[in-house]
Amino acid sequence: MALENFNPSTLLQDWTPEKYSPSHNTKTFSESMITAFDISTPDTYTYRAQGETTLATTQKAIAAKRTNGLHNWYHHKDALTLVMAQPTPPEISGYISLFNPSLSLPKALNSFRANAKPGTVRYHIGLHLSEHYLNKATSGLIPSKKPRHHVNPYFDIWAYACEELEWAGPWPNTTYTKTSHHMLPVLYHHFGCVVPSYAALYVLAKLAQPAKPSKEPVRPILDVGSGGGYWSFMLRNFPVEGQMKELDVRAVDNGTSEYRVMWVEDTVRMDGVEYLEKNGNGKGCVLLLVYPQATGDFTAPILKKFEGDAIVVAGTQNANGFTAFQHCIIDDWVEKHLPAFEITLRMPLPSFPGKDEALFVFQRRKT
Repeated sequence: MALENFNPSTLLQDWTPEKYSPSHNTKTFSESMITAFDISTPDTYTYRAQGETTLATTQKAIAAKRTNGLHNWYHHKDALTLVMAQPTPPEISGYISLFNPSLSLPKALNSFRANAKPGTVRYHIGLHLSEHYLNKATSGLIPSKKPRHHVNPYFDIWAYACEELEWAGPWPNTTYTKTSHHMLPVLYHHFGCVVPSYAALYVLAKLAQPAKPSKEPVRPILDVGSGGGYWSFMLRNFPVEGQMKELDVRAVDNGTSEYRVMWVEDTVRMDGVEYLEKNGNGKGCVLLLVYPQATGDFTAPILKKFEGDAIVVAGTQNANGFTAFQHCIIDDWVEKHLPAFEITLRMPLPSFPGKDEALFVFQRRKT
């Protein structure tokens, strides 16, 4: 059951890292969650994802540090033997800084890799991220380097998770990491499956802008399978720049999954395909899928039904079977099954320890 006293707008207005992030105060992770979301104590709520945990259990796991391999992110295929030493605090902060709203992500990635010593954790992470970054003449979608202040609670808590769990970003062997930390189910329920970086929100805002701003309305963003609605909420509160129009974001979810926190009260409770059928199959819209289900038959029918010009997927960029499809990566599936679309952008997202997330943009080919 969702927290009844939670007010997302109030939290966003009140949020500062100094007040709510354990990285900046003396509170523990569980105390920070209790404070931010006005949780009554004692709290016995069970967070369910691939496993189960409570705030108390999660706090014990955090306190255990590296016990039982909880921080073994940089390992061989067997996921037990470490390949390299644990990342240093500067390597961790360097990874976090890649997603600074004031930086140009392509330039930050180049600098991250160029300034790493060969053989270090940072070097392998930088090489991996650079090799997977794809930008096919879509530079207008990427925010440039510019002083910005962007309030993003999930980003601040994610940064703390990186520091606490000794995570400096994904590398090739991350595809073999099949377990995560107790903190992740809590974050799933309170925020969502993956962090929306400023750059990711900016990309969606740019895709939604009409070709003729003076004559056409903004393109609606259809957040299908929106879950708790954090991405929709952040898009609705995104500080659009320059001549960009304010966004029209519509959250759609059938409500079969339980989330402890709901960020969007007006979520449309409907199956994704049914929603598209009742709304022109999404013509003139941008389709957003955040961590679409790999099990069942969810992603393919929605992608095939959609008749708009832009599809954006936030999810894994390795073949670990966690999102979209169990046996292939989303861009491979689109290339094979949706020839009308081509991938125009793939860029890294802030990845939770043991994950390798990216934002994929597919646009309809021009005829």
